[in-house]
Amino acid sequence: MSPSFGRGAMTNSWQDMQNSECFLIAGSNCAECHPIAMKWVNRARAKGAKVIVVDPRFTRTASQADIFAQIRPGTDIAYLGAMINYYIENRLYDEFYVLNFTNALNKISKDYQFNDGLFSGFNPETRKYDYASWAYQLDAEGKPVKADSLDDPDCVFQKLKTHYSRYTFDAASKITGIPVAKIKLIADTFAAAKPGNIFYALGMTQHTTGVQGIRCYAIIQLLLGNVGKAGGGIQALRGEPNVQGSTDMANLNANLPGYLPYPTNAEKTLQDYVAKNGSVQHKPLVALLKAWFGNNATPENEYGYQWLPKNNPANMPIQPQFFSKMEEGQFKLLLNWGSNSTVSIPDRKLVSRGLSKLEMLVVADIFNTETAQFWKEEGLNPAKIPTEVIFLPAAFVYEKAGSMTNSSRLIQWKEVALKPLNDCHPDLDMLDHIFKRVRTLYAGSNDPKDEPILKANWDYGEHEASALKVLQELNGYNDATGKLTASLGEYLAAPVGTISTGCWIYAGVTPDVDKNLADRRGNADPTGLGLNKDYAFAWPGNIRVLYNRASCDAQGQPVDSRRKLIWWDPIQNLWVGNDGPDVVDKTKGPDTPEGKQAFRMNPEGVGRLFAATYKSGTFATPPEGIAAVPIRGAGMTIDGPMPEFYEPIESPVANLLHPAVQNNPCAKIVSKEFGNPDEYPHVLTTYGVVEHFCAGAITRNIPWLNEIAPEPYAEISKNLAKQIGVKEGDKVEVSSARGSLVVRALVTDRIQTLKINGKDQETIGMPWSWGFASLNPGPSTNNVTMNACDPGAGTPEYKCCLVNIRRA
Repeated sequence: MSPSFGRGAMTNSWQDMQNSECFLIAGSNCAECHPIAMKWVNRARAKGAKVIVVDPRFTRTASQADIFAQIRPGTDIAYLGAMINYYIENRLYDEFYVLNFTNALNKISKDYQFNDGLFSGFNPETRKYDYASWAYQLDAEGKPVKADSLDDPDCVFQKLKTHYSRYTFDAASKITGIPVAKIKLIADTFAAAKPGNIFYALGMTQHTTGVQGIRCYAIIQLLLGNVGKAGGGIQALRGEPNVQGSTDMANLNANLPGYLPYPTNAEKTLQDYVAKNGSVQHKPLVALLKAWFGNNATPENEYGYQWLPKNNPANMPIQPQFFSKMEEGQFKLLLNWGSNSTVSIPDRKLVSRGLSKLEMLVVADIFNTETAQFWKEEGLNPAKIPTEVIFLPAAFVYEKAGSMTNSSRLIQWKEVALKPLNDCHPDLDMLDHIFKRVRTLYAGSNDPKDEPILKANWDYGEHEASALKVLQELNGYNDATGKLTASLGEYLAAPVGTISTGCWIYAGVTPDVDKNLADRRGNADPTGLGLNKDYAFAWPGNIRVLYNRASCDAQGQPVDSRRKLIWWDPIQNLWVGNDGPDVVDKTKGPDTPEGKQAFRMNPEGVGRLFAATYKSGTFATPPEGIAAVPIRGAGMTIDGPMPEFYEPIESPVANLLHPAVQNNPCAKIVSKEFGNPDEYPHVLTTYGVVEHFCAGAITRNIPWLNEIAPEPYAEISKNLAKQIGVKEGDKVEVSSARGSLVVRALVTDRIQTLKINGKDQETIGMPWSWGFASLNPGPSTNNVTMNACDPGAGTPEYKCCLVNIRRA
């Protein structure tokens, strides 16, 4: 139900991995970083599944692979594009699936073009695209015109074929360093073993082409018919137990909870918002406002829409840009919860400059992190830093109750295991006390700007906030009954304005006051497919495999008799099955327009091989009082309707496909200093190690982990070690245009010299989890990384920049 693979939710689940016949693991070292995934991969391997690993290093995951390919960091789109080209040219795609469950037949506007690295509609001044030429050809009813066959030159399939015809195995090999025969072996192996599964993590997302790289995975899986099936799909392996939950709750500045578009200052009224985003967004936004403002949200005041701050598209800094804005004076106060930006932000000197300009910094954490004492770093003068810093000691994960949502969309409840010590408090209690105190300070104000504070529906407990009440607010209430919303179906059926929910995709998780489905621990699995429907609660509607209508044929019967998820029961006239049917309407059969849709969150109802701009009015009527507007708008990839290979911002070579357009033309670039390959000839990639977690605030304060992994290092090939005259354990200086650090050398076979377009190229690998504080301080790798970000997701390009290395 998640409208795009780029957001990171798994289409399937951890335990579903046992159903796969083949795994493509690229951009993930899951054996170390996501060991639960590897547990299920190994169960599939025991039944004969193949494992393909593509990585710049030979990792512990690679050690268990049937096929391992070493790749130059930042070049995945090149070999993935070659796979797409190969599948199309050799008709290895699933034709039934492509014709029925993708937009392959939809005709694209004749104005669409792609020339020398740029799609039509690019504005070089704004470095943004106008999507108009990426649209479908529409009929008199405003629906996409469909071609009679996949051979029509205007159809999506032919646009895809033409676009990727440049991506030969030979070109991909010259760009990536993967031998031609190895790329072909990967393509053949993955196509032959179905269902195939794709894993990715930060190794794929931390690039200026991160979203488009994941889009390549989506295209491959749609071509092969691997989405919506047990053992198939695309799995985003999230790095922490509640990363998925944080994104569900709008941890991105363009979203509201439940992935609703955040209103901008152009949508001055609720009607404006609905007109821009489609009437499908009307109900969840109103339900969210009712959750936040309770009885104060009424039809007469647009349910409190005016109390919602509006984004200014011209000034919407993402996290890596915050610190430059702080330096410019845009921010006065930073509430910093569980983030150690002084270690984790790329080109990290930007952080101290920004924090030094604040009036106040509040840090809530379980240890006194580098960020909480940023002024102590060598080279800074505390006397010249006016920032007042307040540290709030936070309770650890076992010392607080609440829900966590993992990668497979599974909402899991936990109670308090230990009472917090030394006046530490759960984050919820801190925020609860702060808000109540702020509201007291504003009591009696008649200033309109204070209304959101005074009108907020804030009642989570008198003395200590109840995490269960928060989850119940996310679930929502029905005005007609006064009770908790019992299911996603009840929420969907309720008229606009009669129901509240703090996050509509969580509807049904607490269907009654004495029922918390996130707290279930039923391990029964009668299907043998790892669905475990009575274990916790998966959003949306406890569906375990998203898009599962695509697991059936035209008659609504499973195409894989061994892995049955759902099917149409002609006796009951109902979609039924082992999983919850992911369909528009369970009563609409496979011969109806609704019953054919497998991707109901897309306006076309199908998977998108080509990201066309489109708004649909199908299968719904405008809400009362709202003018007729499109029901649903398509999610767009803002840097192109199909993935295109671009070199990283710092690259040792010219772009082989189009030298005039070297990098992603839409990338967000924050750093000011850039290196060239003459001064900085090597490619640096960063990664985590199993002994230290993220920025190391916890693990570098645990003595036995410091014993195992005492310091950072530079992992280099034996060839490079010989060139610079160092051996294992020698100290080396790694430098970029932005900074330098001294670490020990790890000389290894895990990284090999690659042949890139006929020339030798070296990769240097470095873990990044150290900073100047804790029991075990060490130099920060982000001294040298670059702050340049994917234009859609805002993820920095940690995985590739140019550096030099010498004996220290």
